[in-house]
Amino acid sequence: MKYIDMHCDTLTASKDKNLPLDGGNLHAGIDKLEKSGCAAQCFAIFTDGESASNDFEKYLSFYGEEMQRLGKRVIPVRQFSDLKRCLDGEGTGVILTVENLGFIGGDVSRLDKLYKCGVRMASPVWNFENALAYPNLKFKDGIPLFSEREARGLKKFGAQVLERLDELGVIADISHLSDGGAEDILKDRKIPVVASHSNAESVCPVCRNLTDGLIEKIAACGGVVGVNFCVDFLGGGGAMESVLKHIRSIINVGGEDVIAFGSDFDGIPQNPYIKDCTSMPELLNYLNMHGLSAVTLEKLAYKNFTRVFKEVCG
Repeated sequence: MKYIDMHCDTLTASKDKNLPLDGGNLHAGIDKLEKSGCAAQCFAIFTDGESASNDFEKYLSFYGEEMQRLGKRVIPVRQFSDLKRCLDGEGTGVILTVENLGFIGGDVSRLDKLYKCGVRMASPVWNFENALAYPNLKFKDGIPLFSEREARGLKKFGAQVLERLDELGVIADISHLSDGGAEDILKDRKIPVVASHSNAESVCPVCRNLTDGLIEKIAACGGVVGVNFCVDFLGGGGAMESVLKHIRSIINVGGEDVIAFGSDFDGIPQNPYIKDCTSMPELLNYLNMHGLSAVTLEKLAYKNFTRVFKEVCG
């Protein structure tokens, strides 16, 4: 079965490791995506720290070079017609996203450039506070406190950024965002948002996972939650059984239209049961054999995200 994955760090890993984007050592390289039946993969540009702005330009340039080199094997996805071509089997879709908009440095007009470059999903923050927002991870003496949750909301500049993302047609991603920030975005929300790589807090109680209340509100605005394959956020050793538990929990709270995949390949330690994207056919088969109907499986695999992408990006 074809599938779409809402988050991986393969693009930045590829550049950092001096590997081509179809390199065999990557968890979600183009060669493996082709073998796995992937219709489209969201590739995040991740930056953090003082050099973030320069790093973004470096990764963006690398992305452009690789798209040109890979040619017809890939389809840069900017609008729904591009995504439809991927679903029809014309090539592997590449959806450019940004993880952590902190590098825009207080200049909301920089979002227009991101859009023109092909960015179609973006998150305000990563694990550290920036000018837009607070993360859902708190620290004490440099040690992450995974059992605590952050209540502080979106900052004024963050609200301006979210408003401009909506105007441009860029999907807002609330993974890594504080509970308070997520609540601010989701209040009376009409445009779908996503949590591109987050799991269910009710199954594994860590702050990176979503509360039932947040899942309900994501579902209410027509958004989706991408299940993350990180062992620490899945619990239960990270087995496929754990993935199924999170999927069932999210569906029980938000319905079958809210669920999707958000692997976090190349951004997490390798899951021993889902080692890379070539494990996706086995995972889909496992889910089908353990009670997910064909209709639900198709929504999970690609239909839910496709609906959101069409509505937001056009």
